[in-house]
Amino acid sequence: MLQPKRQKYRRPQKGRGRLKGVAHRGTDLAFGSFGIKALQTRWISAQQIESARVAITRYMQRQGQVWIRIFPDKPVTKKPADVRMGKGKGDPYKYVFPAKPGSILFEVEGVPYDVAKEALRLGAQKLPTTTKFIVRRDYDYENA
Repeated sequence: MLQPKRQKYRRPQKGRGRLKGVAHRGTDLAFGSFGIKALQTRWISAQQIESARVAITRYMQRQGQVWIRIFPDKPVTKKPADVRMGKGKGDPYKYVFPAKPGSILFEVEGVPYDVAKEALRLGAQKLPTTTKFIVRRDYDYENA
C-alpha cells in the first residue's frame, strides 16, 4: 500500500480548503498515451489506488506500462469503536489523495487503444470519483 515514509505531523487537521477549485498541476499526460482524469473532488484512499492499479495491469496482461500519477500523503484519523467522546484525536488509519477535477490519476503506454480504454475503465470502477478517458493529442490511430 502507498503511504509516506515520514511526515512532519502525524495527525494534521482536515483542511477542507484543499478540496476547492480545480487542479492546476498534474492536468496533462506526461508519460503515457492514454490516461484517466478525475471529474469530481474526492478523497482517493491508498487501497482504492492499489485495487485500480491491479485491475489495470491484470487486464493488460502485464503488457505495456502503467504510471500512477497520484500519491496518498494525507493521513485520515479515526477513533476505535465504543470509545467515548473527548480524550484527544484518534490514530491515523489510512492515507488519502485529495483529487480535484482535472487531476490525471493513471497513465498507460505500450498497448493498443481498445485495450487501454477497457483497462482504464476497469480501473476507474475501483475509484470513488467519476473519470474521463483521455488520449495524447499527437496519438496516431492508424499506426498504433
